[in-house]
Amino acid sequence: MVGTKPLSTVRGVIPVRVLLVDDQQMLIEALAAKLSTEPDIVVVGHCTMRDPDPGGLAAALRPDVITIEVAQARAATALLATFRAAWPPARFVVLTASRDPDQAVEAARAGADGWVSKESSIDVLTQALRCASQGQACFPPEQLGRVLEELRADVGRAQRRDGPLEVLTPRERDVLVCLARGRGAAEIAAELGVSAHTVRTHANKIFAKLGVHSRLEAVAMAREALRQERQFLPPATNVPIAIPAQEPLLRAGP
Repeated sequence: MVGTKPLSTVRGVIPVRVLLVDDQQMLIEALAAKLSTEPDIVVVGHCTMRDPDPGGLAAALRPDVITIEVAQARAATALLATFRAAWPPARFVVLTASRDPDQAVEAARAGADGWVSKESSIDVLTQALRCASQGQACFPPEQLGRVLEELRADVGRAQRRDGPLEVLTPRERDVLVCLARGRGAAEIAAELGVSAHTVRTHANKIFAKLGVHSRLEAVAMAREALRQERQFLPPATNVPIAIPAQEPLLRAGP
């Protein structure tokens, strides 16, 4: 379903375009109403996990961020792949009732940029949406440790292959180093003298060549590989990861 909030209601701000995906229709409608009060967020549409053409909807609506439930991990992973193929610029925030750290890990591997509990406050969700739209990862503290631990393990497994970064072209390596420094597509484009679209194309090729599904995984692999090559990268704490406090998302009362 396509949202109804006109972009003209947002004054002087480029809004974050959001597509909400969940099987709980009442929740999605309530969230859309709450998010409509945010001056920099526009819900451009919503659909269920069983929508017959979710990729076509994403391509038509061109959201900056797509929220998705991961109650069924396999379905969520497949749906993420469908959205990414149909609209590569989209970022993903998991909005879920799940507390399973393994699902958080799988979501990160599949390309999720954030994880928000349905018990969280609307402020936590809006923070995650804004972070994701800027290319930042946003995971709660109780999930972040496990996610980073598993992604580091993935890097270790990848390092047992011969020179994982050797498959990249010089330009792709330039883009990867910029990603590792926490820069967004527009900043990378300006630095390298190319378009933001070209940067996104390079990023997608990097993910495919390295066998990863997210910026977080690619950066982790790059840090480890380039550290071994004695090339400079900023400390790991510079990876753009926001850690929100988790509070009730929908509160009772007026």
